[in-house]
Amino acid sequence: MNILLVEDDAAVAEFIATELTRAGCRHTLCGDGDLAYDLARKQQFDVWVVDRMLPGRDGLSLIRDLRSVGDTTPALILSALGEVDDRVQGLRCGADDYLVKPFAIDELLARLQVLRRRASASAEVETRLQVADLEMDLLQQEVTRGGQVVALQPREYRLLEYLMRHAGQVVTRAMLLEHVWGYSFDPQTNVIDVHVSRLRQKIDKTFDVPLLATVRGVGYCLAADEEAQ
Repeated sequence: MNILLVEDDAAVAEFIATELTRAGCRHTLCGDGDLAYDLARKQQFDVWVVDRMLPGRDGLSLIRDLRSVGDTTPALILSALGEVDDRVQGLRCGADDYLVKPFAIDELLARLQVLRRRASASAEVETRLQVADLEMDLLQQEVTRGGQVVALQPREYRLLEYLMRHAGQVVTRAMLLEHVWGYSFDPQTNVIDVHVSRLRQKIDKTFDVPLLATVRGVGYCLAADEEAQ
């Protein structure tokens, strides 16, 4: 297992790094959130272990920013902040797990193994999504319709992925805010409408059969006509 360890406390970082090596894991140690962002963008890791309080980007911002560009690498937050609200914030920013300091190293290692297995199982089960002639390659992060490549911005990609995973179902604005943006916006914001409009222009405008429909007063549905329920 190849791990990106982002921890600015030298003593804690050295302890974790030693135990990771003892457990047979490779790791890259970093004590700065901005540097960690660059490392994660340039290298492939199996899991990120991220301290919440960091110089540069804090841990929540680091994970949120990486998720916004489509990186789905499993992430575990380490933090001395252990209240329910703290853990909820961590999970909503895109983390997969949250471990409160002080912690037992055996528990950390066990959680990392679970995240690795979960990610591996997910990759084996599904690498491609398809609705009618619209296809998404989850490995290459490429979208095509009718064989034509559709260029999407990272947020548009995540929005389309969520809609495709729920093809044929009506997806509400609240669901999109929670699962695509990962944190709360003002309910009156038009951010969803703007992104859906841009996405519709790219996947429907030049094609005869529209796939993305607005369900007035409820949300949106991505489906071929015969699949809509």
